[in-house]
Amino acid sequence: MPAPVMARRSGRGSPVGVIDIGSNSIRLVIYDALARALLPLYNEKVLCGLGRELGETGTLNPDGVRSALLHLDRFVALARASGVKRLDAVATAAVRDASDGPAFVKEIRRRTGVAVKILSGDQEGRLSALGVIAGIPDARGVMGDLGGGSVELVRLNGERIGRGDTLPIGPFRLASVDGDERRLAAAIDRHVSSLRWLPQRRGETFYAVGGAWRALARIHMEQTRYPLHVIQAYTLSRRDAEDFLGLVARLSRRSLEQITAVSRKRLEVVPVAAEILLRILAAMEPKRIVFSALGLREGHLYDLLPARERHADPLLEACAAIAANHPRFGADGGEIDVWLQPIFPRNDPYGRLRFAAALLGDVAWDDHPDYRAEQAFRRALYMPAAGLDHPERAFLAIALHARYGGPEGGVREIVRRLIDDRSAEEARITGAALRLAFSLSAGVPGLLRRARLSVERGALVLQAPASGPLQAGEAVERRHSALARMLGLEPKLRRGGGRRGKR
Repeated sequence: MPAPVMARRSGRGSPVGVIDIGSNSIRLVIYDALARALLPLYNEKVLCGLGRELGETGTLNPDGVRSALLHLDRFVALARASGVKRLDAVATAAVRDASDGPAFVKEIRRRTGVAVKILSGDQEGRLSALGVIAGIPDARGVMGDLGGGSVELVRLNGERIGRGDTLPIGPFRLASVDGDERRLAAAIDRHVSSLRWLPQRRGETFYAVGGAWRALARIHMEQTRYPLHVIQAYTLSRRDAEDFLGLVARLSRRSLEQITAVSRKRLEVVPVAAEILLRILAAMEPKRIVFSALGLREGHLYDLLPARERHADPLLEACAAIAANHPRFGADGGEIDVWLQPIFPRNDPYGRLRFAAALLGDVAWDDHPDYRAEQAFRRALYMPAAGLDHPERAFLAIALHARYGGPEGGVREIVRRLIDDRSAEEARITGAALRLAFSLSAGVPGLLRRARLSVERGALVLQAPASGPLQAGEAVERRHSALARMLGLEPKLRRGGGRRGKR
């Protein structure tokens, strides 16, 4: 497992900001640095509806322009006050297509000094696709980014981005047929059917990006009482998605208002957004739908990184940064991971997650002892990191809960829908192994090199010095025995010399 390349965040550089001026919303996000694992420091959006009347008038909505200019003044001032050295602003479909879009951009620059880049449809699709790749490096299938004025569809092949197309079927563009189910479906199908390549991706994955589609994910979570309200990598089978979308697309405004997971302004476009996604799924027939919380803004910053950083693992980068920002004695997760490797298979399918757990292994050191297991569990489950799906979040949470001695039954109800029994058991073994490593070394860097852990002839052998800081005491012996039992092995302690075995 390669070591993460991330340095401690405090030394990585200055905060960076991105302002995304969309057809419906305008958002400012300030990140701690331009890095592979982005940590949002501030995130604010306003639903201005710039493109609300674009289909009828060809111009930006006047009320939306006034609201946008007011909030952009605030966003720029906030970014500068927070120490942002690089602030990039981009505009998408509404500004791109409106006859008064250039004048709007000129006024922004006059008021704030910030130059706004108007993205073409191809540029918008490419950056949104890069955002998906930034969070899901092995993404394969089709990325769809729904804005108020358009949908960008791009082919994904791992880190390679294929051809993309822009369709003018955002909710605002379809306002004239909203409310007429037959005409709405026909208007969407007319554009979607023009993409002859889309049916060729049948059986692959569709990656959904954009605020309205994220709102659909939130509604589904609420309606199914899903235990983890994290949009990134939320996954539905096509059948489940189609049943749900068909229902939402036909809900009345009054019924929608009973939904508490989404703001009322966003709910205005949710039925049309559901119908657009439903028609795309009918044309493509993907195996599953994965929602991405990362999109254009993250893709823009990802595009600025050097190649070496783009290829780094976003999960390991995030875990390394969290550990570096929260040190006790400065334990090296890579050192702990190497020390534990002899007890796991050579081609360990959980190796990457065990490495991530090792990086986070000391994350709750300064919490109250009675709540360390619970706090570590929740930090892992809810941490703002990409590069992992929901079962993997559950794995890390269970592992850290066990690392701090939390009882097995204490987390089962929260994660039972997220992870299978075998993976949960492997997570508990990982946690028990980390507990032994930290008990033996106290998290002090370099000490574990003086001890060895191995599997020999049905025994879990701990070889430790007969004296000094690593001499095995009662707590270490107890945790050594606990880990041996979980592995189905006999505990064996060697003091002084010995040889290292392999599992």
